[in-house]
Amino acid sequence: MGTAAHILVVDDDREICSLLQRYLCEQGFRVSVARDGNAMEECLDQANITLVVLDVMLPDKSGLDLCRSLRERSNIPIILLTALKEEVDRIIGLELGADDYLCKPFNPRELVARIRAILRRTELSSQSEKPTGYAFSFNGFIADPETRSVVAEDGREIDLTSAEFSLLQAFLERPGRMLSRNQLLDMTQGRNGDPFDRSIDVLVSRLRRKLNDADKQQLLKTQRNGGYQLAARVKYAEPAR
Repeated sequence: MGTAAHILVVDDDREICSLLQRYLCEQGFRVSVARDGNAMEECLDQANITLVVLDVMLPDKSGLDLCRSLRERSNIPIILLTALKEEVDRIIGLELGADDYLCKPFNPRELVARIRAILRRTELSSQSEKPTGYAFSFNGFIADPETRSVVAEDGREIDLTSAEFSLLQAFLERPGRMLSRNQLLDMTQGRNGDPFDRSIDVLVSRLRRKLNDADKQQLLKTQRNGGYQLAARVKYAEPAR
């Protein structure tokens, strides 16, 4: 059996921490709890954390600042916990590199579903099988599903988060096909969206910027009926390793 994923819950609400710690343990996860940003950093230094559940509102530091800081040095998946009305925080969090968000109050079963979807797509388990050796060639880039990396023609590696790579891979596996926001959410995050869910739009915007497509939008085209399309020709290639 593989080692259980180690989840770090960062929230200053003792009741929420206690509930999540008990429930996540019952679901087979290892769980650590931190009630502020300093305690979060200590846990990250001392343990091999698989995924962070991070509240936006903390007593000592902003959860958004902690998200930014963690993303600058690590690709550990991050799920933000936000107040239902704070849409701006959710959007900013996704722009800073969070993989998903959940609005308070929430059902712990929903959180577990989000965690498992992220762990499946990022293949964080040390026992998970690696894909066979192939890569995608598109628009001068090589995307390698095994290492989840993208390399430009000049050899420069494009720094993508796990959520960004999952979205790119969804497009690469379906070149030329128009994909709706709900389809993309289901493919990349294992969930359906709501009319106000902008997470896919944020990820597409970040991908365009990192792939030098922000202005021309020739690579990822916006479709009038609410979706996106990869316009580049895609071929299989040898991984750039």
